[in-house]
Amino acid sequence: MPGNNVALLIPMAALNIRTSEDQNENIRKTEKAEDQRGIVPRHEKLWIWQKAHKLAIQIFEICKKLPLNEHFRLSDQIQRSSKSVADNIAEGNSSYYFNDKIKTFYISRKEAAETQNHIREMESKKYIDPISTNELIYEYEQIIRGINGLINKVRKQKEFFQTKGNTRIF
Repeated sequence: MPGNNVALLIPMAALNIRTSEDQNENIRKTEKAEDQRGIVPRHEKLWIWQKAHKLAIQIFEICKKLPLNEHFRLSDQIQRSSKSVADNIAEGNSSYYFNDKIKTFYISRKEAAETQNHIREMESKKYIDPISTNELIYEYEQIIRGINGLINKVRKQKEFFQTKGNTRIF
């Protein structure tokens, strides 16, 4: 088996693959949290934002264990890029114009890829183990696919509203 297919060796249970039942359960939990906390911003209801936010927190926890000489280099860079993924999803979701939404989602996707690169660098420097690396990179691949879905959805909405004879119904 070629060396670049290492990610295939991870047990599927370890990858936290979501099913539609899991996603529905998350929706119910979010709605229940709304009742307890009051108003919840729209972006917090997106599974992709929830996952990006959770991963950013995980990255911050990993960075606490890095050596001091990395705190202003690798640690700062990975914290910024991982935080930016969720930030840009929130910003894009609340943008009014289609092109603004798409542009911001592109930025979020690039930040997710940058975070993957930093994760791989952490593995190369022996700060995290290969299994954790593959799990984190896989989670960010899920986010990238989710962002692609958001981009496609916004593009379809844009095409629909630019077609003559269609009117907005809100």
